[in-house]
Amino acid sequence: MDGRNIIGYEYVPAGTTAFKAVNPLSESLLEGDFYPAVPADVERAVLKAEEAFRLYRKIDKNKKAAFLRSIGEEIIALGPELIERACAESGLPEARILGERGRTTAQLNLFADLIEEGSWVEAVIDSALPDRLPVPRPDIRRMLVPLGPVVVFGASNFPLAFSVAGGDTASALAAGCPVIVKAHPAHPGTSALVGQAILKAAKNHGLPDGVFSLLFDQGYEIGAGLVKHPKVTAVAFTGSFKGGMALIRLAGERAVPIPVFAEMGSINPVVLLPQALEKRAEEMAVQYAGSISMGAGQFCTNPGLLLALKGAGLDRFKEKLIQTAAGLPAATMLTSGIFKHFSAGAEKTLKEEGVQLLVQAGNGDAEKANQARTVIAQVQAQHFLNNPALKEEVFGPWSLLVIADTETELLQVLKAAGGQLTLSVMAEASELESYPDLLDQVLLQAGRVLMNGVPTGVEVCAAMQHGGPFPASSDSRFTSVGSMAIKRFVRPLSWQNWPVLLLPDELKIGNPLGIWRIVNNQMTK
Repeated sequence: MDGRNIIGYEYVPAGTTAFKAVNPLSESLLEGDFYPAVPADVERAVLKAEEAFRLYRKIDKNKKAAFLRSIGEEIIALGPELIERACAESGLPEARILGERGRTTAQLNLFADLIEEGSWVEAVIDSALPDRLPVPRPDIRRMLVPLGPVVVFGASNFPLAFSVAGGDTASALAAGCPVIVKAHPAHPGTSALVGQAILKAAKNHGLPDGVFSLLFDQGYEIGAGLVKHPKVTAVAFTGSFKGGMALIRLAGERAVPIPVFAEMGSINPVVLLPQALEKRAEEMAVQYAGSISMGAGQFCTNPGLLLALKGAGLDRFKEKLIQTAAGLPAATMLTSGIFKHFSAGAEKTLKEEGVQLLVQAGNGDAEKANQARTVIAQVQAQHFLNNPALKEEVFGPWSLLVIADTETELLQVLKAAGGQLTLSVMAEASELESYPDLLDQVLLQAGRVLMNGVPTGVEVCAAMQHGGPFPASSDSRFTSVGSMAIKRFVRPLSWQNWPVLLLPDELKIGNPLGIWRIVNNQMTK
């Protein structure tokens, strides 16, 4: 494990004061020194990425696919060292880290399959019609092409799957874009090890120097410098609303603004309809107690808001929810900062007018630090509607039950919650026709809508949408999970009357790659 910055194929000599990783379970310092980058490192990494882009964007799709698969193989080859380090830096259990490693390699393979097949470029050909009247039509061919160097910010809550070789990096590399990762300071050792794996894979496949770089920083200077650099073409970020908006502002202030694909969290409302509560209140209470507390609530899809009409079914739900949540163990949060922010957020919200504590789980292990207890509160709908502070995310094992007196009030609360990553409806089939306006509103407010399920757990597949209307994400047209995440890092380009030999293979006569294309309005191979 080398704590120096990686710029292209080089480990940059250490020249600044080192920092160490902290184990959130014990607050003890971990082995290894890590060296924050300096502005000169930003300049060098971006210029290398720009030079690499000229070559990497043209590299054969099969070679790129092999590179992505090789990254996964190198990550696996790191063996127990990576797992132990990720556990130590995050406080997450081994089973969670093993699962996350599996997701990380699966994402890399997913994008390898996608680019190998090739149709994702959306090739479209409109052949010339020289005899068309009154005006001839030229030969026009269009496809998606990579943007250029991409900056990826590692996320705190997924030290592997949303970090150095996570979905953002995998999709950008698949698109043909070099990547510069700003490592999250909470897990620098994990980042260094995975960066080492990517570097080895890039060298083994003969890819251009600069296709990947990894920079460390404990503050904001390096991240800001990367976003503002005129050669960077896009940014991917998963984190807080405050952090995402700061990057969006920086990108918008550039002489040439660039897109920031920011996933900024969500309170993921769950609507509990009356018949479902009447029939299976206890079952749903157990289901949602588990979802609220899963991973110490540190998922962007944590169900932070429960919405329901008052009634006997809701009373039974509350009783079982309190009983179940009270027995949940406390869990260590990712960092002391996240734990303090959660504790302060929960405490502040409980002091808001009309908010009542329903349950707080038992104490954690006294020998472990940063132990968060699951907290669930309730409030009447009118208090929620009158208080914008209640709509803010409390990142951690927290949920707020909002109780409405009428269907109209329930719909008002849903609308007031704003844009979300997910929205869930717990309902019986027989009652769905009775709530057309509410169901329509659900479709307007979220990127993923669930029926009778919990939002925690995001499947990595082609159909997944992980991104929603603002403020859940900066652009609801895109996803940060699944194969369509590649669309963030490309743009459409048309060739008109271009010599056939100079066209990319995807657009050539005879379809040498054998991909699906739209030719004169017909989907064909």
